[in-house]
Amino acid sequence: MKYDVIGDIHGCFEELIDLIAQLGYRFHNGIPLHPDGRHLAFVGDAMDRGPDSLAVLRLLFKMQDENILYYSPGNHCNKLYRFFKGNRVELLHGLEITVGQWRQLDNADQKKFRDRYIRFYEELPLYHQLSHDLIVVHAGLRHDMIGKTLNRHIITFALYGEITGNYHPDGRPVRGNWARSYKGKQWIVYGHTPVKKAYFKNNTVNIDTGCVFGGALSAVRFPEVQLFSVESKQPYQEDRFHQYD
Repeated sequence: MKYDVIGDIHGCFEELIDLIAQLGYRFHNGIPLHPDGRHLAFVGDAMDRGPDSLAVLRLLFKMQDENILYYSPGNHCNKLYRFFKGNRVELLHGLEITVGQWRQLDNADQKKFRDRYIRFYEELPLYHQLSHDLIVVHAGLRHDMIGKTLNRHIITFALYGEITGNYHPDGRPVRGNWARSYKGKQWIVYGHTPVKKAYFKNNTVNIDTGCVFGGALSAVRFPEVQLFSVESKQPYQEDRFHQYD
């Protein structure tokens, strides 16, 4: 099968619809379908920070109901899941925006949405191995982790990437560049770390081009390895973009 993998959306619903259209999909009964039988996939973090996280999630729910969803959860997905499960979670880093949007619903719709999101998250695999040549994961996956039984270290790596333990002055974590040492033959498409343009290294590509920070929402087409993007409608924030060494 052929896939179009979309980067971190973070509640940017309008840009998502524009990108889906640019990729050649058309909506039928609320579901994006491609005339050539292509499939959409996602690197995660559909929510938080942006203007309409609930609309993005409702679209993903519909795709999951139709059994056509290839979505790898991110750290923001995990945090919203823990919040909805009743765990003690700080409403920071954009979660407060998603929760604020959710709290605008009436009580019955809040419960319905919360229960649907919990089911949505619990049905997701940590990452998708879509073919012999393509893996979609949120933040990264070393070649020696592929196909291994999941443990805490692999789960943390998939959600957060290479953690250095250091922090920038503004509190953001300093992230390592795991892709520099990747030796696998399979392509790994990921996001998590906003970059000004898609970052290719070895057989990996980071397609989080910072839509919610005023960059772009990007997708990479496989097996063609062709990039697509739409400009963000959000205010530009220069300091949110990472520059790899």
